[in-house]
Amino acid sequence: MSQSVVKNSEADAPPNPPSGGGLKGHPWLTLLTVAVGVMMVALDGTIVAIANPVIQEKLKAAPSEIQWVTSGYLLALAVFLITAGKIGDRFGHKSTFLVGAVGFAATSAAIGFAGNIQTVIAFRVLQGLFGALLQPAALGLLRGAFPVERLNMAIGIWGGVIGASTAAGPIVGGLLVEHVSWESVFFINIPVGLIALALGLWILRDVRTENAAKSFDVPGIALLSVGMFALVFGIIKAPEWGWGDARTLLCLGGAVVLMVLFAFWQGKAREPLIPLSLFRSVPLSAGVLLMVLMAFAFFGAIFFVTFYLQNVHGMKPVDAGVHLLPMTGMMIIGSPVAGIAIGKLGPRIPIVTGMLITTVAMFGMSTLDSGSGNGIMSLWFVLMGLGISPVIVGATEVIVGNAPMELSGVAGGLQQSAMQVGGSLGTAVLGALMAAKVGDVLPGNWAKAGLPPVEGQAADGLKQAAQLGIAPPAPAGTPQQVVDGMATAVHDSFVSGMSLAFAVASVVAFAAAVLGLFTRRGANDAGPAVHI
Repeated sequence: MSQSVVKNSEADAPPNPPSGGGLKGHPWLTLLTVAVGVMMVALDGTIVAIANPVIQEKLKAAPSEIQWVTSGYLLALAVFLITAGKIGDRFGHKSTFLVGAVGFAATSAAIGFAGNIQTVIAFRVLQGLFGALLQPAALGLLRGAFPVERLNMAIGIWGGVIGASTAAGPIVGGLLVEHVSWESVFFINIPVGLIALALGLWILRDVRTENAAKSFDVPGIALLSVGMFALVFGIIKAPEWGWGDARTLLCLGGAVVLMVLFAFWQGKAREPLIPLSLFRSVPLSAGVLLMVLMAFAFFGAIFFVTFYLQNVHGMKPVDAGVHLLPMTGMMIIGSPVAGIAIGKLGPRIPIVTGMLITTVAMFGMSTLDSGSGNGIMSLWFVLMGLGISPVIVGATEVIVGNAPMELSGVAGGLQQSAMQVGGSLGTAVLGALMAAKVGDVLPGNWAKAGLPPVEGQAADGLKQAAQLGIAPPAPAGTPQQVVDGMATAVHDSFVSGMSLAFAVASVVAFAAAVLGLFTRRGANDAGPAVHI
């Protein structure tokens, strides 16, 4: 084992190669390797979004169950990300990354073999745990491989590669769902995981700082994990239980108490999980909160788009994927461009501009109806992808770049945790607002169509279906006019709920734009790093 101490603050030069020579530790090949690994997570997200309606139909899942296919994954990520980052800081980001890649591929295979929605959800949770290992480790490896002045460019290119996989996801997912099966959308992660493993063993060079923590803050991990679980679980269940329900209040109140205890313990612990000194950096704190608000607006609102395209517009999965290309395609272009712009201008201007563009896109999405054409949808999708790109790249650079090297994994975990908590909160809150709106307008739209009132259990089933934009099947022999009236009532109700969700998301996006004014470029150099 050879060791070399590297100062990543050296002028415009990549870190020195290891003394053994070869390609191991090469910055750009390191970027390629971690991008392939994290590509699975991005690919998985968009493929599953396209597959959700088919999974719901094939496995006869209730709306609350199909939401858990996403929420269970987000819950596991949110709970484990910061701890996973600490594992990378302690044991090395290379090993952590490789375990995450192998585990993510293995659980994807298990999901594909699942025969019921409960098993799918269980393995999605496990998949989220391995995904949590991948994300901070990837950022830690990038932070160790690139000098500070090139980090934003590396993150931008990394984001572009992820954007490309995100863009490919709906198309590949649509083709697989339509021509193979929903299970195949998970099996595709297996070859990607094997490629990541092979590249990782060949290319990656472990990076550990000389002053990294030598022990684990077990009480801190326990307090944070249980607190995060209570927070995210309470948020996810609130639409079902009710925001004023005692169970919801117990989860959210318990989360607050546990987080206060966690903060108190971090001030006392010898080697804390998250040193509170991190948050003395106003840009880092602003970057974390910015990521929460961005994810709330983006992931919370975009959850409904696949149902809008497939159930309201009647598109096949592959067609829905094609219609999302303007958004995901702009992320491919926007991320590297954002990296270059942030390198020249700093993160503040690109972040604020991006969130303002996203605000406009969200407001535009709130004006869509069941008859909106492809042109206007594509316009808002283009603006959405263009606006989100500099925010993800910029906020990531702000958070990771303002943390010391020995906490790069924890910083990466903070960045991803903020995104997952924001996404969970957005999906739950906007989902609750949408459900309430659909329940409020559906009876009126139903009566307006001249249809007889539906009562009791049938009314509850109709409301749940309308929340997904699904028109109920009509009995044989039903006049076409009545069938059309039922579809119109359900689709109009769904669109009313979706419009409210996007309107609220646009307000949150504007608040994030204001918060972006407090960000600035990372000030910490990477410090001494031991390459193994």
